[in-house]
Amino acid sequence: MRILNKVLMAVMLVALVACGGGREPRGRAVMAGQGSGPQFGDSAPHAWVGGHPYDHPVHGIDISRYQGDINWDRVRSSGVSFAFIKATEGGDYADPNFRRYWNEAAQARIPRGAYHYFYFCRSGAQQAAWFIQNVPRERGALPPVIDLEWTVSATCPRRPPSWEVLREAKIFKDILHRYYGQRPIIYTTVDFYRDNDLRSWPEEFWLRSVAGHPRHVYPGQRYTFWQYTGTGRVPGIGGDVDLNVFAGSPGEWRKWLNSRMQ
Repeated sequence: MRILNKVLMAVMLVALVACGGGREPRGRAVMAGQGSGPQFGDSAPHAWVGGHPYDHPVHGIDISRYQGDINWDRVRSSGVSFAFIKATEGGDYADPNFRRYWNEAAQARIPRGAYHYFYFCRSGAQQAAWFIQNVPRERGALPPVIDLEWTVSATCPRRPPSWEVLREAKIFKDILHRYYGQRPIIYTTVDFYRDNDLRSWPEEFWLRSVAGHPRHVYPGQRYTFWQYTGTGRVPGIGGDVDLNVFAGSPGEWRKWLNSRMQ
């Protein structure tokens, strides 16, 4: 019996070593494939360290005309829980696919919201009027989003001072809040956030961070959404697409929807 026990212990030890002891070495990059939520492809994956998007179970997409035709049923069945759709830009551009995506996402029962790409050559009031002209006030829609980042455009190369940026963005979001009945979400990038000290804003944030976890890139900043890649791959969408996570559990997601839907 003692010999048999020793043999069994030796076999178990060999098996444990072969499996790596069942633990991930500290400091090793956490790769895609871990986590309990839906997992998508990426044409240029990042080796995440110190936190992974798949630590979050609720994932979504943001899209514009560049995604072309979308099979929304496949998108939904792949695990996408929400979609933010580009509606407008500046004071005179409307995404040609917005209305179609808006209706198709609703038919697929995917919660969706609209976002506006902010320009610094039009006033906040002008841009708010343009957004309202193009985006319906609709029961069940997600809150509107204002996309605040430095524009790379030959028609609007301005980089106004921070006080002007914040003034015009506040005018825009206040008008939308009154019209849609929900405070807009603020989407922003690392450089714009720092250049304009957006940490002083008591707003709900959607942060872009594709090369590091937001807790390291935006230290101390609370956020609701995290855009973690611009090169994601989702069944039903041809080519790359932006991928995002909600910063909470499925239960917290349901509570957020109940409180923030129009």
